[in-house]
Parts: sequence; C-alpha cells; structure tokens
Amino acid sequence: MAWNMKGTYFETCSCEVVCPCTASFSLGADYDRCKVVLVFDVAEGEVDGTDVSGAKVALVADAPQMMTDGNWRVGVYLDATDEQAEMLGAVFGGQLGGPPAALGPLIGEHLGAERATIDVEEDGLRHSVKIGDTVDFEIEDVVPFGSEDGKPVKLVGVFHPASSELTVARASRSRISAFGVEYEAKAGFSAPFAWAA
Repeated sequence: MAWNMKGTYFETCSCEVVCPCTASFSLGADYDRCKVVLVFDVAEGEVDGTDVSGAKVALVADAPQMMTDGNWRVGVYLDATDEQAEMLGAVFGGQLGGPPAALGPLIGEHLGAERATIDVEEDGLRHSVKIGDTVDFEIEDVVPFGSEDGKPVKLVGVFHPASSELTVARASRSRISAFGVEYEAKAGFSAPFAWAA
C-alpha cells in the first residue's frame, strides 16, 4: 500500500533546550523520563487512494531516559474524517512502513487513540497547538544572540522520524495532561516533514 504525505511538524518535551535525545537517541534525556508531544499537521498526502490533506495527528509519549530502551507509553489524537483516521492509524502505527515503522518496536504500551480537534497556529517564529483541555503549548523558534538575519538555530543531520533538519525552539507556554502523561514543556522543535513509503 503506497502512501505519501507532507506538512509541518512540531514537538515539545520535558528536556531543557536543546534535548539531548534529538541530537542522538544514544544520549539520555535530561531527566528520568522523556515526556513529549509530537504533532503532524498534514498539508497534503494520500494513503492507498485516500486523501489525508488537512488531517492532524498528535502523539503523546512517556519514554525512559534512554529512549532506545523502548517501553514507551504512547497515546494518539487524530483530527481527521473516519476514512482518514483509519488510514493514518495504519501509517502512524507503523504497519505501512516508512519513518513511523522505526518507532514501532520502541512502543511498549498503547494508551489509547482519541478523535479530537487539534488547533495549530503559526505566527512567524511562534507555533502553538491546542487539543481540548489536555494539550496547550506554544513554542518559539530560537534566534541566536547577535543574529543579523533573524534566522533561527537549526540542528542538521539528526536521525529523527520527522526530518533530518530541525529548528530549535523553546516552550513559551505549556499545559500538558493527556493519557496520564503530565509535564511542563521546556524544549521544542519545528520542521517541515515529507514522508513516503
């Protein structure tokens, strides 16, 4: 089953800026657990003939300090039609290959999947996500001190399911309590993503 999608990715986690595990999964998180929300805003895409443009997916995860140890606890929010949700569930569940399949072996406990409205707003360097009363965060891309062009800092050449290039951000607002995962976000990333399998 062929599929492709592209759009914008946002992440916020409980580590300090910049979270070590994004530089390399072999580096442990700043604290005992890595708690993270991964948001995919699909601008356009197709999964086995189903148009998934306009859909949004958010993964809420609680992982060990060494993320490669596995046993992640993951819950999923889907903002999609019934048909889109079925197709996206297979993609993000790893059954259809591509980047999400690499995360599958790391997940030890599924905390559930819920349909919800995922509001994503972008305003220059600021990106915010709101999911009902469970997830509400804003991240701001980090512009280095003394930067004359105003361009934000990027991590390049990373091994990350969303992209090999991520824009570094910090959380400017955070309230996360979803699927039994609660934390105060500090770090963040944003990036365009383009997947196919």
